[in-house]
Amino acid sequence: FSFIFFNLAKNIAMKTKITFTLIVLFSISIALQANKPNWGATGHRTVGVIADKHLTKKAKRAINNLLDNHNLAFYSTFSDDIKSDKAFNKFYSWHYVNFAFDAKYDRAKADKDGDLIQAIETCIATLKDKNATRDDKVFYLKMLIHFMGDLHQPLHVGRGEDRGGNDIKVKWFGKSSNLHRVWDSDMIDGYNMSFTEMANNADKLSKAQIAFIQKGTLLDWVGESQALAKTVYSSAKNDDKLSYRYSYDYLATVRQQLQKGGLRLAKVLNDIFG
Repeated sequence: FSFIFFNLAKNIAMKTKITFTLIVLFSISIALQANKPNWGATGHRTVGVIADKHLTKKAKRAINNLLDNHNLAFYSTFSDDIKSDKAFNKFYSWHYVNFAFDAKYDRAKADKDGDLIQAIETCIATLKDKNATRDDKVFYLKMLIHFMGDLHQPLHVGRGEDRGGNDIKVKWFGKSSNLHRVWDSDMIDGYNMSFTEMANNADKLSKAQIAFIQKGTLLDWVGESQALAKTVYSSAKNDDKLSYRYSYDYLATVRQQLQKGGLRLAKVLNDIFG
């Protein structure tokens, strides 16, 4: 696509150097946009599809009513999409939670702007509130779908000092990336399955196994993700070159986390609506 614009620029360059410069800059911009990462959309949608499969009939009816019959996957990236609107800046810190490893979450020291734990609790409380408006219920349902996915990406419960692994720069198959992005999207995208294929190929679990995954509290699940974050941090360091071996070692863990996220999202929604 950028090659077409470049050739166009060459033809117009005969008239004015300024036009040539502007068009080249535009073509570069287009190329960069085309290569912009999807920020984990496939993973979030996989969580949504898995959750949809485990909703009770009563919960599904209530959710269909609020989401105008769109499924959970359709709105699973909503919380990321609204980041482009400054009106929603106050929700930025809701995507993650940082506190000392091996320590309990201290609400007194929690981020005053909110964090992932406060976000999920707020969403649940709003959806349970009989006095909440329909618009509020719709908004916080969309947010909850996404945040339950974030909860199961271990680096969303990582260290604040490196921004959940964003500051750990690595190469992914020779291209610049960072540890957070590797877990957010690089491994998933490299597997080259659609979100429906990922969901349909989740591990087959018994009812007992599903019940075991779904038990526990929100803080239990946070602790589990934080414990996994330690493993992720020990798996790579700055300037590491990651490729096939890394994916072979950790993609199964990513898939398990997506499945847990979907099953637990379904549990939370069934508890709210059913």
